[in-house]
Amino acid sequence: MKVPYRIETERLVIRPYDPRDAPILEETVERSREHLWPWMDWTPAEPEPLEDVVQRLRSFRAQFDADENWIMGAWSKDESRLLAGTGLHPRGGEGSLEIGYWVAVDAIGQGIATEMAAVLARVCIELLDRDRVDLQIEPTNERSANVARKLGFTHEGTLRRRLPRREGPRADSMVFTLLREELPGSPCMAYAYTAYGALGNQLA
Repeated sequence: MKVPYRIETERLVIRPYDPRDAPILEETVERSREHLWPWMDWTPAEPEPLEDVVQRLRSFRAQFDADENWIMGAWSKDESRLLAGTGLHPRGGEGSLEIGYWVAVDAIGQGIATEMAAVLARVCIELLDRDRVDLQIEPTNERSANVARKLGFTHEGTLRRRLPRREGPRADSMVFTLLREELPGSPCMAYAYTAYGALGNQLA
């Protein structure tokens, strides 16, 4: 099965970006720049030209449609606010997907990252038939590490100099995983979702 084009939870709509989302993405990242800067090496040092953001979103959508890499936004239920960014990445090899995410500065502390990660972990295993779901987190990013622990992911180890940074050596990576057989008893199951395909057909 393909990655859903739309995932709805109690509070969120998770979907691939469209180039028309460029203004709200640019505004959200700019507002959150100081918050994102220590963790996201792609965070711009100054406001980006809107056309650059449009081109990036065209690339994201092309990768999504080609089933290469699935980068999405997490929106409020009416889709008027971009609360977070997330994605599923095939970095861990066959049978696995890695969840990545960031949260807008005005959405911190509301459980958005936990809800996204829980639902995407369920999608990976239940709909996409993956055997393992990964999270890679810098050791100093305690908020994200707490999300992984809260959802029942296992800290398998810390890999040295694995995560890219805009300058200097790469950062260490704490690798958290959730296996297929661990999902049914995990806290992820408390987060319900409905998933839809490219034509709007309900998948789950």
